[in-house]
Amino acid sequence: MSIQEISVSNNQKKALKKALKKSKALIEEENGDLVLDQDTYYNWCDESGKYPLEDVLPDEDFDDEAEFIVFT
Repeated sequence: MSIQEISVSNNQKKALKKALKKSKALIEEENGDLVLDQDTYYNWCDESGKYPLEDVLPDEDFDDEAEFIVFT
């Protein structure tokens, strides 16, 4: 299992939660970290036609090989 860790601001976390609330790709941990399942995310994006992760974090490089992205 491969994981990419990305530091984000509280405002970015809020924006991610809002943008992905209808998908099942984002999980909020007890410590406040957000965990994104990339396979589920891209399946949802293909169905919805939306790519909110790239909108919220346009300058971030996402590792396509990582199974999960953890936003801390």
